[in-house]
Amino acid sequence: MQMIYNSENYCVVEFGADVDQAPLASGGFEIVDKNLRREIFLGGALAENFRADVQRLIESEPSVEEVDAFLGKFDNVMMNPLVMH
Repeated sequence: MQMIYNSENYCVVEFGADVDQAPLASGGFEIVDKNLRREIFLGGALAENFRADVQRLIESEPSVEEVDAFLGKFDNVMMNPLVMH
């Protein structure tokens, strides 16, 4: 597990591949919206697509605002409340 992005609005954690766990066979990402206090986990094909989209975004050398806007596209599907353990 490695935090790959952290701003005032969002945090993204990448989970490495784990072939023994089907959802993590190709790794995964947890995206947290700090304002909504919601999160989503992307695994499988969604994780692969997210990884490719992030790679293209990084190549354009985006600002924090542009990265946050990209992550904001996931706000509508973030249904899991953020819970402290």
